Amino acid sequence: MKKMTFLLAFLCASFLFAQKTMTPELLWQVKKVSPIGLSANGQLLYYKVSAPNMETNGFDAKYYSMPVNGGNFTEVSKDEAKVTDKNLSPNGQFLLMDKPVQLKDVTGKDIYDDLPKSDAYVYTSLDYRHWDKWNDGTYNHVFYKDVNTGAETDIMPKQPYYTPQAPFGGDEDYIWGPNGENIYYVSKKLAGTEYAVSTNTDIYKFNLATKKTENITEENKGYDTHPAFSNDGALAWLQMKTEGFEADKNDIIVLKDGVKQNITSQWDGTVNSFIWSSNNKDLYFTAPIGGTTQIFKVDHPGKTRKMAVVEQLSQGQFDVTGIVAEKDGKLIVTRTDMNHASEIFSFDLKSKTFNQLTQVNTEFYGKLDLPTVEKRMVTTKDGKQMLVWVILPPNFDKNKKYPTLLYAQGGPQSALSQFYSTRWNFQLMASQGYIVVAPNRRGMPGHGVEWNQAISGDWGGGAMQDYLDAIDEVAKESYVDKDRLGAIGASFGGYSVFWLAGNHDGRFKTFIAHDGVFDTRSMYGTTEELFFVNYDMGGAYWEKDNVKAQKAFNEFNPITYVDKWNTPIMIVQGGKDYRVPIEQGLQAFQAAQLKGIKSKLVYFPEENHWVLQPQNALVWQREFFSWLKETL
Repeated sequence: MKKMTFLLAFLCASFLFAQKTMTPELLWQVKKVSPIGLSANGQLLYYKVSAPNMETNGFDAKYYSMPVNGGNFTEVSKDEAKVTDKNLSPNGQFLLMDKPVQLKDVTGKDIYDDLPKSDAYVYTSLDYRHWDKWNDGTYNHVFYKDVNTGAETDIMPKQPYYTPQAPFGGDEDYIWGPNGENIYYVSKKLAGTEYAVSTNTDIYKFNLATKKTENITEENKGYDTHPAFSNDGALAWLQMKTEGFEADKNDIIVLKDGVKQNITSQWDGTVNSFIWSSNNKDLYFTAPIGGTTQIFKVDHPGKTRKMAVVEQLSQGQFDVTGIVAEKDGKLIVTRTDMNHASEIFSFDLKSKTFNQLTQVNTEFYGKLDLPTVEKRMVTTKDGKQMLVWVILPPNFDKNKKYPTLLYAQGGPQSALSQFYSTRWNFQLMASQGYIVVAPNRRGMPGHGVEWNQAISGDWGGGAMQDYLDAIDEVAKESYVDKDRLGAIGASFGGYSVFWLAGNHDGRFKTFIAHDGVFDTRSMYGTTEELFFVNYDMGGAYWEKDNVKAQKAFNEFNPITYVDKWNTPIMIVQGGKDYRVPIEQGLQAFQAAQLKGIKSKLVYFPEENHWVLQPQNALVWQREFFSWLKETL
C-alpha cells in the first residue's frame, strides 16, 4: 500500500512538473478572447471566449459582460451580448447585410439542365478560384432589408462583382451614412482576369432614394478600404496608392466638406486599423513599429493647415492588436505578446498606462515557466541595423548549449512583432528546449517604408542575407549549439527555407517548410491573385527582356538550387491552399526523395494556407517537434 501511495505521489508530481512548460496539448487549452463591443449606454463591455474542443474538432463559445472600467464579469447569452448594431439604419428601418447572388452558370449542372449530377466547372477567364474556394458563379453583394416587411434590396443587381472583399472582408466593408440616406461600401468592380491582376478596390456611395451609385475614390488605383464616419459626418478610410501592390503603405484619408486629405502621408509607417475619437478631431490607430504593434494618434487638420501630426501613444514589448472603442478618456483594446494570448485592456490616454480587464488565461499562464524574449540589434552585411527577437527557453542556463531555430516570417511584408499563434508559437518552441531567432529582415513593416518595400523584386537577395547575418551573429553566443541549427517558416517563410536549403553553406542541420513557394514559375502559373506575383516578381516568366522578372524566375527561384540540397527537410502542404498551391509542396518533396534526402511530407487535404481545425493543428505540432527531435 505504501509503495502504491508513493508511486501515485511520484506520478502526480511528475505530471505537475510536466505541466510547468508549454506543450502542444496545453497550447490547445488556451482560450481566445474576442471583444464584441460596448453596450448602447457605454457602461458594459461584451466579449466572447472561445475554447478549442478536440472531441468535436471545433470551438465552444461563451459570452460575457463586465463594467467597461473593469470589475466582475457575468456570463450572458449570445442574444444578451448586444451592442449598438452598426448595420441598423439610424432610423431603425433597414438592416444592412451581405449574401451570395448567383450571376453566372459555371458548374456543369447549371449549364446543362439534363446533367444534375455533374461536378464539372467551366471557365473562360481567371478568378476561377480564390484562397480556398472555387468560383461557382456566385458573388457577394450588399443588401438592405426592411425590418418590418422583410423585403430585401440588392444594391448591386446583376453586377458580377464582389463585396465584401473575399476572403477577409466582412461587414466592416459596408456602413450607413450619418443620416441613413446613403450606404457606403467597398468593392473591386472588376471581373474575371481583370479582377485577378488588380488591387483597385473603391468606396462607393449608394443613395436609397435615387438608387444611384457614386464612386468616391475613383482617382486612386490601389486599395481603398474600411470606411468610417466621425460623429460630425467626416468620412475616413484606409488607402494604398499603388495598383497591384497589396503591401503598400496604408494611409488614412479623410473627406470632409468636399476636401480630401491624406493625414498620414508624411509619416514613415503604415496603418493597420483606426477609429475616430469622440472629439471628431483625432483618430486613433494601430501600426507596427520596431518589432511591435502600438497605438498612435493623428489629428485631422481640416482646412486650417495641411500637415497632420502623428503621435505614438503606447510603447512596450507587446502588440496592441485592435482598438475596440473610446470611453471616458480611455481606449478599450486587445493586447498580446509572445508569451500570452490576447486579452482585453483599457489604455488611459492621459497617463499612457494599461489596465488589464479580462483575465481569461491569467491563471493558466501563472502555472507555467515562461521563456525569455530578448530584443537585439544585428548589423547586416550591408551595414543596416536589423531588429532580431531571440526567444530563450524557460529556466535558461547560459552555461548550457541549446539547439537553435531560425524562424523565417511569411508575407513577405508581414510584421514580425509580438504575435501569439496556435501554430508558429515561439513560447511553445522555446519550451521544448529550442532557442528561436526571429529576424525583422527587410520587407517587414515597422521599420520605415523603404525597409518594408525592399523585398519586392528581391526575394532571394537582401532578405536571405539578413537571415544568415542574424543566425551567424546569434550563433556566436556560447550557449548556441552551432552543430544543431535549423531553419523553419511558412508561406514566404517556406520560400525562404527552400531557398536557404540550396544556399546555406552547411549552416543548418534540418529544415521545415510549410506552404512555401518552391518554384516561382509554377507558382506564377497556378496562384490566384496575379497582382501579387506580377508586382513582387516584376512580371511573367515568359518576358525574356524583363530583367527583374527573369531574376525572380531564375536566380531567386529555389528550384534552381536543388542540386545543392543535402539536408533533411520536412514539407507541409494544405490541399486547399490556392495562394501557394499544392504543386509547390509536392515538387519539393519529390525532389528531396529522388535525391535520397531524408524527408517527410505532411499533407492536410482540407486545410488552406493555414491549419484551422484543432485536431489537424495538433497533428501539425506533433509532427513539427517529432521532426526536430529526430533531425536536430
